[in-house]
Amino acid sequence: MHRLMSACVLYHFPFDPGSRAARLALGEARVEFTDTVVRPWEDGCPVATLNPSGMPPVLQTTESGRALTLCEPAAILGWLEDRSNEPFLMPVDPVERAETRRLVGWFDRRFNDEVDAVLLHERMEKPLLRLGPPEARALRAGREALKAHLLMLEGLLATRDALAGRRLTQADMVAAAHLSVLDYFGEVAWAAYPALKTWYMKLKSRPCFRPLLADRFPGVQPSAWYHDLDF
Repeated sequence: MHRLMSACVLYHFPFDPGSRAARLALGEARVEFTDTVVRPWEDGCPVATLNPSGMPPVLQTTESGRALTLCEPAAILGWLEDRSNEPFLMPVDPVERAETRRLVGWFDRRFNDEVDAVLLHERMEKPLLRLGPPEARALRAGREALKAHLLMLEGLLATRDALAGRRLTQADMVAAAHLSVLDYFGEVAWAAYPALKTWYMKLKSRPCFRPLLADRFPGVQPSAWYHDLDF
């Protein structure tokens, strides 16, 4: 149960995995917020003056009457945990807490570097920045890297109820955020990963996921199964 929270404003880009992780966690916590979409690559983007990195997501709220600016997913998810009267997205068990942190770090660094920085650059950033068409060689490399990560996740979920163990954690929110962007572009071959697919179907069915399913990328229709909760 969360204590009463002040009005919040979330600055985010809908297809940024970090922004999606924040939206999922806020939705799971049932925190109401004003949705402000930003384009961080454009001059005058408000997050440039709010976050030293200039990147979304950024959450503005008040705490004990003081203005509070939370920059990027770790700060936002940590704030939600700190304000909770009971464990929220961090398990009590120390082993599962450690596993949660390991997997969040995995996505923030290795998955981002090996998959997002390649596939999302080719499929998303190039059109937005008008950098030309995707390169076939880069797409192949990104897809091979993605397969390796999906196999790792499939192995975990073959023996676990959630990514870090027995219950939903920050790791599930972060993983679902990254995979949902790739899924929009049709990059995840779910049939090859049955345990991962079942996990993702459960995540998609949660109320916090619904706003993500309404997102649209200019000029690109979502994969045929993107909205389907039982695909």
